[in-house]
Amino acid sequence: MRAIQIMEPRKIAMLDNAPRPEPAEGDVLVRCSYVAICGSNMGQYTGKGLWGDIDYPNPIGWSGHENIGRIVESRCDDWEEGALVLALPQGPYGFAEYIVSRPPAIARLHQDAPDPAGLIVAQPLATALRALIRTGDVIGQSCAVIGQGPMGLIFTHVLRLMGASMVIAIDLLDWRLEWSERYGADHIIDASKEDVIKVVKESTNGQMVDFVVEAVGYVDSLKTAAYLPRHGGRLLVFGVPYHELQEFPWYHVFREEIQISTCVGPECGLFLQTAADMVLDDRASALTEIVRPRMPWNKAPEAFEMYAECAKGSLKLTLEF
Repeated sequence: MRAIQIMEPRKIAMLDNAPRPEPAEGDVLVRCSYVAICGSNMGQYTGKGLWGDIDYPNPIGWSGHENIGRIVESRCDDWEEGALVLALPQGPYGFAEYIVSRPPAIARLHQDAPDPAGLIVAQPLATALRALIRTGDVIGQSCAVIGQGPMGLIFTHVLRLMGASMVIAIDLLDWRLEWSERYGADHIIDASKEDVIKVVKESTNGQMVDFVVEAVGYVDSLKTAAYLPRHGGRLLVFGVPYHELQEFPWYHVFREEIQISTCVGPECGLFLQTAADMVLDDRASALTEIVRPRMPWNKAPEAFEMYAECAKGSLKLTLEF
């Protein structure tokens, strides 16, 4: 079985003879056609932040979790062999040719989908849906999204779909902000050139926003996010924090009675089919455009470096077997 193993920071091994997983009762075995790279993989790849003291080499296939392929063995009722599926691998050990999955962390896809690779965006969409269900209504409310990588762009788009009255998109990279405008952002803020807090205040006539999504996890982005909600507003911390302990303006958050929510993606299985259905129809089909670039499996070392360096045009970078 082909698989990836991170051997040390910024070095991966391309394996050709990794052991193939065996499905247990209730599982399916999927032979993958596509696997995407996620921002949450970057810490283990670079060995920085929270991942600065982990052991290397990492487990084989860890921690890929965005996979599309066909079921080649089923030990689960109602899931037939040959079906094209989006699946969350158990482990997660998804940087591999074969993965084991089980419901509800598996979604049916159209067998004749014209662009099956694009459907991989449904997995991160499912994590955004789960987060937004937990944070409450946004209809008619002003919102800001810090970070316009794949997750931030998904949040920007979905907040629009859910009826937000205003969405402000914030990032350090101007080429990402061009994508934000495609997905309905009313205002864009280049954090490399502008004072984010000041611009948000001006854009909202001093009111600040009702709801903020922080989709980065860095110290500075979290600190900025804390100052953007109005009094009694809400902050969703979605980006993986860069450190176990890091500075945060707790007194401001306390005095302004800001409600903080957190949400981690792996438990998104219950939302996977809904997300897939949204991408398959007109509600969220536009998100398939961020599945780029698409690179052959043997280019994985180059792909990981591109993602780590935020190379221009690298959004939901996907490898094809």
